[in-house]
Amino acid sequence: MSSEPIHSWSATAIGDAQHADYVGFLHREPFVIDAYARGFAVGVREDYSYQSSLRNVDVPVEILDNDFRNPDLDRYIQRFERYEPSVGILGDAYDRQEARRYTEAARELKRKFPGTEVVIVPKCRAAIEAIDEDIVLGYPLGYSDQTADEYTDIVDWRGRRVHLLGASPPKQYEAIEALTQPRVTGEEPADIVGLDWNGIHLAALHGEYFTPHGYGTADHLSIRETVRESLDWIKRFWQEKGVWPSSGDTRSPLETEPMDPVWAVDGGRATSKALEDAIVVEYQNGQTLAYRDQHERDRIEYREGLTPKDKY
Repeated sequence: MSSEPIHSWSATAIGDAQHADYVGFLHREPFVIDAYARGFAVGVREDYSYQSSLRNVDVPVEILDNDFRNPDLDRYIQRFERYEPSVGILGDAYDRQEARRYTEAARELKRKFPGTEVVIVPKCRAAIEAIDEDIVLGYPLGYSDQTADEYTDIVDWRGRRVHLLGASPPKQYEAIEALTQPRVTGEEPADIVGLDWNGIHLAALHGEYFTPHGYGTADHLSIRETVRESLDWIKRFWQEKGVWPSSGDTRSPLETEPMDPVWAVDGGRATSKALEDAIVVEYQNGQTLAYRDQHERDRIEYREGLTPKDKY
């Protein structure tokens, strides 16, 4: 007779439960462009935009988050209908009544936009019970007034579809393990639908990039290059853990170069007269940009991580 423990759920079932449909990164251009090219699902909070500086780049809003400090369900629904995201993080439910209100709104959105995942974040145990079984539960881990372990037990989330909100990948993976690994009491694993984390931009501003083993010094990198380094580490981490979505390796990168050969940095078309006094630079990525002065050139090159074509 085998001495191995017998569990209700197989390794295959647990692997399927841990395999996410998307890994999100919510920020602005140009960082979301790099994230999208690497297979991340990109998006914004409802009160933000991508602050687009590239007129021909149409970055999709795949995840629409809510303004949790100033929640307004009617306003959120208007923004949702405008962007038509694949994932909508509807709001935080602090009691059963609020959970029911959000559930009704989620039902209406899913009726209008079939296939959209709607996430409700329960902030008490009673709210979980009031949210329909097929609606995704938001599991708060990172920057939140309350984290999930403060008001619930892990068993409350088992058997439900879950999106992890915030915290670094190693901390998120600890939560994934707790939500999916076999328990002696035999509860069904949670289904990890998705997760997101945006802390790498703040780290980049402090001159650091993320690795699963700690932060690395990025003094030799631009802000954009530092964020790219973190994105690459995050993707490798989730691939190694079996969490990275299959769709993340099949999407086509966005077109990120201007349709016309020369554009002024402020977004207006550079005329021949303007070019007479401009600093025109060709870059290794194929772009050609015109600058009004050296200060503007230095600022934009640092922000965008641009390398002149004749540098090497």
